[in-house]
Amino acid sequence: MLTRKQFELLMFIHERLKEDGVPPSFDEMKDALDLRSKSGIHRLITALEERGFIRRLPNRARALEVIRLPDSVTPGLASPARAVTPGGKGFTPSVIQGTLGKPRPVAAPGPADAEAMAEVVSIPVMGRIAAGTPISAIQTYTHAIPVPFDLLGGGEHFALEVRGDSMIEAGILDGDTVLIKRADGAESGDIVVALVDEEEATLKRLRKRGASIALEAANPAYETRIFGPDRVKVQGRLVGLIRRY
Repeated sequence: MLTRKQFELLMFIHERLKEDGVPPSFDEMKDALDLRSKSGIHRLITALEERGFIRRLPNRARALEVIRLPDSVTPGLASPARAVTPGGKGFTPSVIQGTLGKPRPVAAPGPADAEAMAEVVSIPVMGRIAAGTPISAIQTYTHAIPVPFDLLGGGEHFALEVRGDSMIEAGILDGDTVLIKRADGAESGDIVVALVDEEEATLKRLRKRGASIALEAANPAYETRIFGPDRVKVQGRLVGLIRRY
């Protein structure tokens, strides 16, 4: 499912490609969606690309290709956007339902939240992760949770439920849900999801000690464990945390 802003941008790009054969510029997108900066457009484009709606073409400026439209839009029947005027106004997205009719206008956000509208994405929860006694490797998908896009940024993410207390001094408690950016490497000092010997998944602070890898707890009750580099695989880096009270 797309957020309103993601849908508006996708349909605006689609309409401009149909009319002109070239995608709009970032400035045109920013003005059309009434955002205050182009950083919001970059985030929306990244989200659409990750969801398989658009593709960036290499070695070409302003090169975007619409791969598919949402299921609620029938290609060739929808007219989701009007051309942007020189002043950047006039973009009115709509969804055609049933027979053709008048576009349904979308209420414009207020100035304080024009760019900070709740851009929410669904993040898969991939089971539990040990922050204490080791458990088996990361499990398969269990469910999804909604997370504000601004909390994540670009890249592929997943979530894990924390079990154990070895990271309490880093502010990570038993029962928390950690947000992980998928990665196969990390800097020394990063908190990572590490897979040890292909069978044990754990959440620890990674330290590089010469040719060895140290997995460091944030609780003095747990010892630091040191491994050869071939025994540890980084599966992701901690970028956020969700806690229920």
